[in-house]
Parts: sequence; structure tokens; C-alpha cells
Amino acid sequence: MNTTQLNRIRTGKGFIAALDQSGGSTPKALLQYGVQEDSYSSEEEMYGVVHEMRTRIIKSPAFSSEHILGAILFENTMDRTIDGEFTADYLWEKKGVVPFLKVDKGLAEPEDGVQLMKPMPDLDDLLKRANERHIFGTKMRSVIKEANPVGIKKVVEQQFAVGKQIAAMGLVPIIEPEVDIHSADKEASEKLLKEEIVSQLSALAPDLLIMLKLSIPTVNDFYSDLMKDPHVVRIVALSGGYSQAEANDKLAKNHGLIASFSRALSQGLNASQTEEEFNAMLSESVQAIYEASIE
Repeated sequence: MNTTQLNRIRTGKGFIAALDQSGGSTPKALLQYGVQEDSYSSEEEMYGVVHEMRTRIIKSPAFSSEHILGAILFENTMDRTIDGEFTADYLWEKKGVVPFLKVDKGLAEPEDGVQLMKPMPDLDDLLKRANERHIFGTKMRSVIKEANPVGIKKVVEQQFAVGKQIAAMGLVPIIEPEVDIHSADKEASEKLLKEEIVSQLSALAPDLLIMLKLSIPTVNDFYSDLMKDPHVVRIVALSGGYSQAEANDKLAKNHGLIASFSRALSQGLNASQTEEEFNAMLSESVQAIYEASIE
């Protein structure tokens, strides 16, 4: 583990950029960017176009370590290069931004009010490649749709089991049990989720480190006690479908919680913008998310 990167994530001011849209969500991300589906004719072409978008974001003067602590990449992005360097190396060496990798393979079908992660049979091989590519940590997502104790327990148990597998490879796992912001019983789900997280944290080996990526809670500062747990490097928040303004407003009311936004970060960016327009839009978003993260 890179201790310089660890200290930056643990104590730095800023937020984590989520640039990890995968196969299923990439067309939607490109549409938001103004690229129609008929602009590419294969999955490989699609990934090439989205890498161009991510490269444009990463190389922008607005994307810097002054405001951004880390960036989460999709596997295909990790294996591609920016100006001749693998993406993770470019992020750290040129930008001072800590690289993470999305490792989950998507969501299983809903059951017990939740969606678990699909099996990851090749995870160890992926983690070996992540180490070779100088990745610091990983991210994996489950979704909670109802305050179902059985389902929520399964989600957290699965997340921590896989998290231990990741930590054993020398990487810091971001555990992401997202609570659907449209859930009718979101607050009740968050209470159950927190109880299960506390239970899992209490059983971890003393030196095992994790991060948490959680929906912005209904009750402000609800996760502040989890931030004090010695296993928890940092707690970051997903935008979860909120607009950037709404996500920032809610985030700012939760002290110590920092952003890890995807759609809210790229909101307003468009392929047709000039470099000046693009950089100005990204700079405005980065500044607003940064300010909400350091409240």
C-alpha cells in the first residue's frame, strides 16, 4: 500500500471523482455528454469514445489535486493510456490524484428488497492486474431498495466478505451499499444498514482498512460516529440521482462526509463544447462539489 496515497485519502481536503461507468451505464453517460448511440457501432468503439471523454476530463486544468483526492476508474479505463501512460499512472504522476478501480460485475436481480452484487469469479486476477497498474483501492456497489433486515444483512455481509478478499491483496476496498434515494423507507433502511456495518467493523482484524461509500443520509451527520472507527479511512457519498445542486446542498449538511459523484460531476459537460467552455463548466462543478465536501 502506498502510504503517501493513504495519508492523502485519509486527511486531504477534496473529493473523489467517480469516472467508472461500465458497460451497462456507459451509453447513458455518453448521452448525457451529447454523444448519440448511433455514433458508435460496437462495444469497443463505445469504450473508445468514453475513454476520450474521461481523458478530456482528467487532462482539464480543472481536474487537479487542489480539489480532487482520488478518481474511480472502470477496468477498461485502467487498461487504456493517456499520453502514453496507463491511466492510473497519469492520474498519480501528472495530477496527484489517487487511482481506484471499480471491481463489481453489476447487480443481481432484486431479492429481499435488495440487489446483491453478481458473482466475481475472476476477482483475484483483476486485483493482481490492479496492483500491476498501481491502483490504490477498489469500489463495488450493491443497492438497498427496502428496509428489509434479511436483505440488508446479506448486502453488508457480501460487501465485507469481498472487502476482506480485496484487502488481502494490499488494496483498500470502498464498500458501497447504496440506499436508493427514492425508497419509501430510506431512513429505516439507513438505520438497519448502519447496525450491520457496525457489526462487521467490530469483527475486522485490527490492521484492516476500508472506506465506505454511502447515500447521503436522511438524518444529517448520521454516519459521523462511523468516521471515528479506526478501520474506516474515509466515508464518501454518492449523488444517487440527485441533481448536482441538490446533492451538494445535502452533502454540505453532513460534516466530514465528502463527495464521490459521477453524474453530478459530469453534469453540463458536452462533446460539442470548446475547450474553454468545457473547462469552465468542469471548473464550476469541481469548485461547487469541493466546497460542499469541506463544509
